[in-house]
Amino acid sequence: MSHKVLGIDVGASAVKGGIVDLDKGEMISERFKIKTGAPPAPIADVVEAFAKIVAHFDWKGDVGVGFPSLVKNNVVYTASNVDQAWIGKDIQKVFGKRVGLKVRAVNDADAAGMAERAFGGGKGQKGTVLLLTLGTGIGSALFRDGILIPNTEFGHLKFKGDIAERYCSSRVKETENLSMKKWAKRLNKYLEHLELLFSPDLFLIGGGISRKFDSFKDQLTIKTEIRPAEMKNIAGIVGAAMAVDA
Repeated sequence: MSHKVLGIDVGASAVKGGIVDLDKGEMISERFKIKTGAPPAPIADVVEAFAKIVAHFDWKGDVGVGFPSLVKNNVVYTASNVDQAWIGKDIQKVFGKRVGLKVRAVNDADAAGMAERAFGGGKGQKGTVLLLTLGTGIGSALFRDGILIPNTEFGHLKFKGDIAERYCSSRVKETENLSMKKWAKRLNKYLEHLELLFSPDLFLIGGGISRKFDSFKDQLTIKTEIRPAEMKNIAGIVGAAMAVDA
């Protein structure tokens, strides 16, 4: 019998969920998504979106959540792309109380990284693996010989007079109307910085823009091997489900 868990990925502007077979690392339902509007969405809107996803699947078991924040023992510590009111909130008390279920939360990029490390582009990879999720911000998941070092949040590293995610996230590409070539050159500078700091053996590039990896890979001239993440838009949901057993 397969081990099934509902995974929910909380994003800056939408909440997505699906039922995951943890033995295979596959989503065995359709992906259900509810938009919460331009960030930062109020807590109440995010909680209601979460509850609607649980109700949509008529789910009665444990729920795993990937949340865009530094998360320790289910408690939210930062709020870069979500409502500041989340800081100090316990995910179990906010989400779990609303639906009457046990909820386990981890950082959203760590969730995506766990999925990629177990079932995707990082499967079987030894040494240091660094996944970056490029979207509204930049998330990161760092692994050493398969062991996750949680809550790295490398998108918040000081870089080019600000923080990295305000220099080369996918959102910046859109808001500054950058060509793919110009944006990718920015990304390459950031990768060079991470390469210097952490000497990874492999970079994995995730987020929606990773689907266009072939169109910008030639601008990435770092020495470290770099690949697109393999699990695409389900990595966050699969990894969120994995959090239940983490």
